[in-house]
Amino acid sequence: MAFQDLREFIAFLEQRGQLQRIKAPVSAELEITEITDRVSKAGGPALLFENVEGYDMPVLINMFGSPERMSWALGVNSLDELGDRVKRWLDIVQNRPPEGLIEKARLAPELLELTRIGPKTVTHAPCQEVVITDNPSLARLPVLKCWPLDGGRYITLTMCHSKDPVTGKRNIGMYRVQVYDERTVGMHWQIHKGGAAHFREAGRVEKKRMEVAVVIGADPASVYAASAPLPPGVDELLFSGFLRHKGVEVVQCKTVDVKVPAHAEIVLEGYVDTDELRPEGPFGDHTGHYTPVEPYPVMHVTAITHRRDPIYATTIVGKPPMEDAWLGKATERFFLHLLKVILPEVVDINMPIEGGFHNVVIVSIRKRYPGQARKVMAGIWGMMLMMLSKFIIVVDEDVNVQNLHEVLFRVGNNVDPRRDTMIVDGPVDALDHSSPYEKYGSKMGLDATAKLPEEGHPRPWPPDIEMTPEIKALVTGRWVEYGIKL
Repeated sequence: MAFQDLREFIAFLEQRGQLQRIKAPVSAELEITEITDRVSKAGGPALLFENVEGYDMPVLINMFGSPERMSWALGVNSLDELGDRVKRWLDIVQNRPPEGLIEKARLAPELLELTRIGPKTVTHAPCQEVVITDNPSLARLPVLKCWPLDGGRYITLTMCHSKDPVTGKRNIGMYRVQVYDERTVGMHWQIHKGGAAHFREAGRVEKKRMEVAVVIGADPASVYAASAPLPPGVDELLFSGFLRHKGVEVVQCKTVDVKVPAHAEIVLEGYVDTDELRPEGPFGDHTGHYTPVEPYPVMHVTAITHRRDPIYATTIVGKPPMEDAWLGKATERFFLHLLKVILPEVVDINMPIEGGFHNVVIVSIRKRYPGQARKVMAGIWGMMLMMLSKFIIVVDEDVNVQNLHEVLFRVGNNVDPRRDTMIVDGPVDALDHSSPYEKYGSKMGLDATAKLPEEGHPRPWPPDIEMTPEIKALVTGRWVEYGIKL
């Protein structure tokens, strides 16, 4: 499955009974949020609001709101399959030559794929069927006010394009965008993110204006790629092409030197001034709390381009589970194989939805020597945005990290708090309100593995209670005979 654009994905979802059209009039202020919150928490379908009061654009929301829809969006049958594909891709791009003719033949399709998944520049694009450069106005977009205490209306499901002012390499990130008025928006580039790095670099080289673009409603794989924690230097559109099995068509913007997905629904073109910051927020975020008002860069809109009869795609975040939970789960499966490159002892990882993505990380390892769990904790805290992880729990390889009952059983039985707790200080999520200092605080690791004598446990470690395989097979074979119904 490879979707050329958002419309193909909508049609696909509708054919499978995974899209609900709402024809009743609804308000973009709070009402759509309340409807969607109930639907997403109940595991309901994607929603297409066709009658948003005061606007002539329909609003699409919750399109990623289940593991099944998330998998379809990425062209796989399950999120575990995504992880398997990423592993094979990493084996190739990391210059690990396959051993032997059979292995070379097996990888031939992937090697060929790498030659055709890069972005392809076109001169005419659906996203530029309508071009507005004379007094472009954001007032036409049905941008939601999500929560009662939000500082305004927010564009959320974005692909924010920027370029390094020195190297010219692009970054595409999913950052929230606050609408200030018809021509200006706030760019929520958190300090740890790529957009913020470009903004700082532009200021350092005294490049006063940095050209940017905000894309709304691209194909689902490209939208996901904007949220993925890719290794430094890996182009988001190249990753999207890998997911789609074909390159993303891009087109040159009309007023700025930025290339954007040609089949997107809406594109905002503009620039940020490196001397200009404006208060942004508050915003009801995925932490389940409002983030405070802070200064962020301001984008001045120079053009709005869009398809004829555009569809406004968006999302809401708040107390989990919500649609963004499944974006996070896709990232978990993707990141597992990046993690294994650095820490080959890792077996599996779980970033529970309740933990707000990286607040809680559970990892199973093949433990072979004393202190290995602590080494893994340190390694995770040293990997890109995993540095923001607040709690890391390490368990043995036979523990199913996806089963929280099993994990808590091991924490309760295997952890001596004084010996097995590791507390360090370092960077924390800019959204973490529990830290006494902004963007800096403490993190905790729990070693819930079986302990070795060298780790300060001289007593014998007791074996788990397990029935013999022979008795298990006997009981399974006679179960009907017992007449017990469960």
